[in-house]
Amino acid sequence: MSAQWCKNVLEDAIATHGKPEIVNSDQGSQYSSGLWTQYLEEQGIRISMDGKGRALDNTWIERFWRSLKYDYVYLNPADDGFELYGGVQNHIEYYHHKVHHTTEQTPHRRYEESMKKAA
Repeated sequence: MSAQWCKNVLEDAIATHGKPEIVNSDQGSQYSSGLWTQYLEEQGIRISMDGKGRALDNTWIERFWRSLKYDYVYLNPADDGFELYGGVQNHIEYYHHKVHHTTEQTPHRRYEESMKKAA
């Protein structure tokens, strides 16, 4: 992923969904490049970057992306973006409603409980 490609994707997302107040990313070179940061600043979008080794702050989303990649994307190569989009949507629906064999809860329910404890 180049900085230019990431910027193009962001521009497309803004054109489709509107401008966000803030963009959060990791510290990859494409996100710390002048091209990326200047564009965000010109658009009035605040920049948020995860600190090095901060993946544990996002345990739930990191686990979700890992599951999505290993349980669906890598096992079901798509012929085009439409097929990938539909398959990912279906897998997300499945993921949120499956009951985990160890906790005997859905990921959604487990997340809700952890947020109540954290509050």
